[in-house]
Amino acid sequence: MAGKVANLGLDTGLLRAGERVCVAVSGGADSVALLLGLLEANTQSAQNREPLGVVLSAAHVHHGLRGAEADGDAAFVRELCGRLGIPHKQLNVDVASRQVLEGEGMEEAAREARYLALRSLDVDVVVTGHTLDDQAETVMMKLLRGAWTEGLGGISPVVQGLGKPRTVRPMLGVRRVEVEKFLQDRGQAWHEDATNQDVSLTRNRVRHELMPMLRSFNPGIDVALARLAAIARGDEAFWQAEVARLLPQLLLPGSPVRGGGRAVSTAVGEAAWAVEIPRLAAMPAALRRRVVRAAAKSCGARLSAEETAKVLALAGLCEDSGRAVKVSGRTGSRLELAGGLRVERSARELRFWREG
Repeated sequence: MAGKVANLGLDTGLLRAGERVCVAVSGGADSVALLLGLLEANTQSAQNREPLGVVLSAAHVHHGLRGAEADGDAAFVRELCGRLGIPHKQLNVDVASRQVLEGEGMEEAAREARYLALRSLDVDVVVTGHTLDDQAETVMMKLLRGAWTEGLGGISPVVQGLGKPRTVRPMLGVRRVEVEKFLQDRGQAWHEDATNQDVSLTRNRVRHELMPMLRSFNPGIDVALARLAAIARGDEAFWQAEVARLLPQLLLPGSPVRGGGRAVSTAVGEAAWAVEIPRLAAMPAALRRRVVRAAAKSCGARLSAEETAKVLALAGLCEDSGRAVKVSGRTGSRLELAGGLRVERSARELRFWREG
């Protein structure tokens, strides 16, 4: 079943015959093209290829924002699905309330609410219309924020659902201009979200200001960034497997006690782990950073790039090539990091735990 849909370039190899596939349709060009492309692949043979053979449906998420314009998008998607004969469901979310409850920005709150709603669907796969342009913009935003390798991987083509529908992005190899031509060739209209022009939003500023400037230096920058993302995902997959293999040998539970052995708390939420500093020092820098981050993750916390550098400096292993990291490496020194994570140095260990 692997192959390309004529004139669009969907990676249909990410889907399997018989699966219940729901397309997330906002009404914008990308998602409308995705819906039409999958419908064409599902209902006819093209270039001697077998039909896709999935059970197609669509979902539209109404974010409770933009008033009448958002209502118009919902009506457009409802009419489109009715005309195409595709089952359709509208999911209503309250982004404004989520912002207040979670303390998130509007973009983040909308994204999290949207995916939470889509993951609630009783389907096998949720398909979204992210393009190569989206991938390039995402990688650039991650670079600007100082992301690690996993961040530079950008938008993953497949995200496993852990009991929920997996998320699939079959258009990551397709340019936005190709999407619009695909729709124009079929006489299919779409809705433009007016907020996509709002350069007060980070992604729009990257899209409308930064990416055009970068293309003046390298017209192929979008493809180059998408290639970087693929390389980063491959590297990160290797390192995740390597760290998972080594971590049981490196993480020590609790804290050492006089006379030998270790004291381990059994209270909920009081897990503590330690790593021996000499073993960290003997590791290649790439592995050392990942072990420290994995130790923090074992306590339910995530380390930023700057925090990772501080933890390594606490161990006397400072390797930050940017600004100096001013952290004492004396025995008994402690770091208080985001999310309640605490890291303390003893003579031979770094101990990780969470408070609060």
